[in-house]
Amino acid sequence: MVAITANFIAIGVMATAATFLAPLMMIADCVGAFQPSMHVRGMRRQDFGSRRKNNDAMAVASFQVASLAPMEKLRLSATTSSELESDSTSAKKIKLEQKTWLFKNKYPIAYEVASARDVDEDVEVVPILLLNGFGVGSFHQHRLMRQLLLEHTNQQQQKQYIIYGIDYLGQGKSWPVDCDDGNSNDELGLGYSADTWLDQLKGFIEKVIIPSSSGKKVHLAGNSVGGYLSTILTNHHPQLISSLTLMNATPVWGLNLPGWDGKLPAPPFPKMVGRKLFDTIRNPDVIDKYLEAAYVHREAFDGTFDDSFRGSSDAGIDGALGSKIRACTEGKGGHAAFASILWSAPASEDVGEISVSSPPTPADFYGALGNLPVDVLLLFG
Repeated sequence: MVAITANFIAIGVMATAATFLAPLMMIADCVGAFQPSMHVRGMRRQDFGSRRKNNDAMAVASFQVASLAPMEKLRLSATTSSELESDSTSAKKIKLEQKTWLFKNKYPIAYEVASARDVDEDVEVVPILLLNGFGVGSFHQHRLMRQLLLEHTNQQQQKQYIIYGIDYLGQGKSWPVDCDDGNSNDELGLGYSADTWLDQLKGFIEKVIIPSSSGKKVHLAGNSVGGYLSTILTNHHPQLISSLTLMNATPVWGLNLPGWDGKLPAPPFPKMVGRKLFDTIRNPDVIDKYLEAAYVHREAFDGTFDDSFRGSSDAGIDGALGSKIRACTEGKGGHAAFASILWSAPASEDVGEISVSSPPTPADFYGALGNLPVDVLLLFG
């Protein structure tokens, strides 16, 4: 009886902690401007403050892959929206395609591919994968995708960017075919964990990106939990990654709460906690407050800023970031997925050696970051 009581106390404490952590995760994942940066292997520092003063919500990071020394393969510059061409003629040079890939021959994964409209088959392809944070989808990368392509196209460089965005399973538009609050056959035994997402990303790079890029390694960029996943993925599979950029990367993921391993269906208590917290953070007013805390300028998320690929603004409620985030939560699998995420474990140290008899060793984010064999750029702001 004492042990049972202790377990319930532990669960209560951890669930209370989760109540505060969940909003913080969303705030961190919605930040869209990055000021200081550090090039890890070369310990090079750059300060973009002078270029983005009073425009931090409009400042957008952009990658420039060049034929430089090994430590300088991936450079980043900050450019305000006023420095970009935003007219319809410029936007018509680029395109955004929405596609689906089947993960494990079972789960449809939504992803997007942004590129120039006029493709030169003789030009070298440079694949870039952008990984977003928690609670959003690849739509959160549209502004960055758009700027990268417009700058690169306008500079007429002898390389062609192909930029990918992907929704993690249980996020955005990537869901089991038949969701029923964690009770359907498609959801049975599924855990929305870091290991699941790492497996998904590895398969996506191997089966979609690399075959479409003449065998090229991918330049990987991750925001918040996307940065956590990027670091662990690169550490596990460096043969797939050309360089790594981390934007406000979270060093931890997975509360590993007691009483459940996070695999659906959820027991009554985790199900109740997950439902309550999920309904709280997906409330439109709460989402709006999170975004106000994350962004300096409201126009950066209220839909008035043009980040479309059509040459016309997505202005209005349909283009607002808050409405897009809310739309991700409207399906029948969201409550179960959120409970699974809360109870899930951190990423495993080596996903290839997971044993049923003993729990896997959690991956060490900082240890992995310090030993990566690729160039790394850190951004915080």
